[in-house]
Amino acid sequence: MSDSQSFEQDVLNELGDDKLQEIAGLLGTDAAGAQDVVGTTVSALSGDLQDKAAAPDPAEADEVRRAFAEVESGGPPLQPGEQPLQGVAAFGGLGGLAAGGMMSGVLAKMSKPVANAVSKKTGIPAPTVSRVIEMLIPVVLAVLTKRAASTKAPGGAAPKASASSGGLGDLLAQVLGGKK
Repeated sequence: MSDSQSFEQDVLNELGDDKLQEIAGLLGTDAAGAQDVVGTTVSALSGDLQDKAAAPDPAEADEVRRAFAEVESGGPPLQPGEQPLQGVAAFGGLGGLAAGGMMSGVLAKMSKPVANAVSKKTGIPAPTVSRVIEMLIPVVLAVLTKRAASTKAPGGAAPKASASSGGLGDLLAQVLGGKK
């Protein structure tokens, strides 16, 4: 992943032509129209995620911090004696990110306000945008996971601005490609 690629472009790349065509069909548009809606939606999701991480409410910020720590580590916190999931199981296995990890829950909670905002901006009904968001959440999680892994130093060390060290804003800016 190069620094020149935006988060939105990474999501589009991960989404692929087939899923993009599926979204276009749902929206009743062509691939270019679907790309615009996906870009707008992903931008709104990532912006809201950064806003939630910087929220004055410590519980909201902590929820994002814990969810992002889960993304960094590749899965939910382990219980004593439990081994981390490996390979495909880490993404689709019980408790894996695609199966509904904390970040998935955070993104799902943000989906209604994001759908309403995108609906206002694009004129597409909010329920339709909500269905697009449901399709995008696993893709966004995959991109976040890849970006979090790429921010780690050689040898698997934690990123310099790890979520657990209080540098969540820096880490989100790195992973989402935005500005702090």
